[in-house]
Amino acid sequence: MHDPTTLNRQGPDVGDQYRSAIFYHDDTQRIMAEQSLAVLDKSGIFGNPIVTLIEPAQHFWRAEEYHQQYLAKKA
Repeated sequence: MHDPTTLNRQGPDVGDQYRSAIFYHDDTQRIMAEQSLAVLDKSGIFGNPIVTLIEPAQHFWRAEEYHQQYLAKKA
């Protein structure tokens, strides 16, 4: 869970690596993401504008093991 209205921050973590983003692989996914974001933003459910980026997917690096299932490990 995260706040899509907070730019470059999720909870106590700050920096562009914590930005809210949707990554697409093709135009269909891009269009669907743009439409979904527009509907959600227009609904006003969050009270602030959504700042989630919509960007093409590029190379993906899996996070280090200590980041995997982070909440379960900290519980």
